[in-house]
Amino acid sequence: MPRDAPIPQAPWRANLALAFERRSERTVLASRWHDGPLVVQKSFHPEGDDVCHAIVVHPPGGIAGGDELSLVVHAGQNAQALLTTPGASKWYRTSGAWARQRVSIRAAEGSVVEWLPQEAIVFDGARAELQWHASIAPGAKLIAWDILCLGRTGSGERFAKGQLRLDMRLQRDDRVLWIERGVLEPNSSALQSAPGMGGHSVVGTMIAAGCEVADEALGACRALRPGEGDGAVTRMPDVFIARYLGDSSEAARQYFSAMWGILRPLANGRDALEPRIWRT
Repeated sequence: MPRDAPIPQAPWRANLALAFERRSERTVLASRWHDGPLVVQKSFHPEGDDVCHAIVVHPPGGIAGGDELSLVVHAGQNAQALLTTPGASKWYRTSGAWARQRVSIRAAEGSVVEWLPQEAIVFDGARAELQWHASIAPGAKLIAWDILCLGRTGSGERFAKGQLRLDMRLQRDDRVLWIERGVLEPNSSALQSAPGMGGHSVVGTMIAAGCEVADEALGACRALRPGEGDGAVTRMPDVFIARYLGDSSEAARQYFSAMWGILRPLANGRDALEPRIWRT
């Protein structure tokens, strides 16, 4: 098969809805509903009853043109949930059909949600649409990150054709706290210009909302430096944003993990406990 030939595969439609509840002193995965290949096999409590961990698994391993994935997460009052993925998501090249992923998070009063997926690798020739929306109630806290890798640079591939659409939104009740939308295309100013990605292949965004980031914690976050590439942080009245720009997804995740080590105690009073799945 020629290198640029589309990968023949019937499209997948996959939906997963998860609800976390606080029952006495324990957070539990109270309900899970799925249709298609997007699942959580079981929940874990590696740091005690307070926080429920869940690994979101997409068994096909890659997302092809025509695939549509939807994940809905609801954390009930005072529930604490941490969600991650077992590995990088891979967005394959396509002959024309779009691939789409929608993540929707709702956090009730007093809850804490941590959405910490591994990186998304967008193959040359992919046409992908990534949507991430979060709504938090007053008193709820959220920590989330997103790492995008354009092309399989480890094998010499660049993102030379295709398109990536991004739609990210965070709101408290009906008030929008942060919104970012964009289209990334090869040779566009968004990818090549200095105010954009400056020709780099990896970009990451980390958000903390509902956490009071005082000056001392802000200084500690600003003192962090990625092992490769550049990082920066911005503190706004209601949202804390960290950015990574470079060419290493590993450096991006290590940078955000170190930032998480500072921010997590502000969200739920606990030290950051790295999910074991990240080391497998």
